[in-house]
Amino acid sequence: MAHIRLVVGLGNPGERYARTRHNVGFRFVERLADDAPWKDFRGLGRFARTDALLLAEPLTFMNESGSFVQSFAAFHKIEPREILVCYDDVALALGRLKVRPSGSSGGQKGMLSIIDTLGTEEIPRLRLGIGPQPAGWDSADFVLSRFGAAEEKALPEILDRAAQAVNLVLNEGIAAAMNRFNPAPAES
Repeated sequence: MAHIRLVVGLGNPGERYARTRHNVGFRFVERLADDAPWKDFRGLGRFARTDALLLAEPLTFMNESGSFVQSFAAFHKIEPREILVCYDDVALALGRLKVRPSGSSGGQKGMLSIIDTLGTEEIPRLRLGIGPQPAGWDSADFVLSRFGAAEEKALPEILDRAAQAVNLVLNEGIAAAMNRFNPAPAES
């Protein structure tokens, strides 16, 4: 079992994107960081340290997340299987989580960039549901939209559940987190 050393949240930099659905990965790692100080990493992103865990946010825009992850992981001698990437997933309902040890990007451009740059799909990930996407909406418009008031109010509890999933990954492994947090096949 690989030990997770780095948790990366995906999003887009800048105030314009700060509260959008696409930035739920950023919001999640910021919640994990609590009050740990953030530091710049070569102008490509920022990171914080809590105990033995590194938390990071690429500031390269979603589609170029791989350049930061590759550079940061190489600097810290972290293997792809020791990285947990956390990002939004429109295919999962808001509040649903899905932990996986590897796999394709599922169309998520930030994850695709990381897979392409690292040259492997063997990268653990935590998908955070932001759906469902309303009928007639363009996917890009939906992920770049802000959460509604009721959704925003529910988000802290959702991020707390995601933190529980990460703690389970760290303490008992990915399989244990998958068994506890992944939706049943009929629900996903």
